[in-house]
Amino acid sequence: MTTTLTNEYRPIPLPDYVELPVEEMRRRAKVFYDVIRKRHTVRDFSSRAVPRDIIEQCLLAAGTAPSGANHQPWHFCVIGDPKMKKLIRDAAEKEEQAFYSGRAGQEWLDALKPLGTDANKAFLETAPWLICIFGSRKSRSADGVMRKNYYVPESVSIATGFLIAALHQAGLATLTHTPNPMGFLNEICQRQASDKAYILLIVGYPAASATIPRHATEKKTLHEIATFF
Repeated sequence: MTTTLTNEYRPIPLPDYVELPVEEMRRRAKVFYDVIRKRHTVRDFSSRAVPRDIIEQCLLAAGTAPSGANHQPWHFCVIGDPKMKKLIRDAAEKEEQAFYSGRAGQEWLDALKPLGTDANKAFLETAPWLICIFGSRKSRSADGVMRKNYYVPESVSIATGFLIAALHQAGLATLTHTPNPMGFLNEICQRQASDKAYILLIVGYPAASATIPRHATEKKTLHEIATFF
């Protein structure tokens, strides 16, 4: 492959890749699957504290995700302050009341019935940490230049996946909460209007009495999710 070199393109040798024997690759793939398949979305959280440094380490893992033009168009607002959590709960439940009262449409509400969800979002105050994940249409580069970002939804989604996996690996439970609309989070988190809130990630220990809907354990088979050519 021929690459046109420019002053901006400064390649370095691949720094960290270590090739593994095929059997070790198989073992690691199986080990990761065995870990990640035990991840479950939780709606019953304990108020037990989670050290901030654990959250920080998982955010660093999220920050290694690939992104369009390597612009890293994400920002994580991490909220542990009880007053802010109360504000978020009040605003989210207002939107959720409208959602469950008809805004969603009957088909969507029917799809949610097996999950047992409703407009009550007590976990927004109970869980020790809320992470509001924003995507930025524009952001500053390392040298301070404001620039347009590319593939923002895709990049933010990948980083969120990394974050959820890291938090699960650390022994924490998560919930991806998406009140609709989420514009109120810009004001509460003091983010500019050009930022978009994609997900409100609830993080903490599951409550001792936590349950999950049986429906959530129904996962498609490999044959259903993949096609090999």
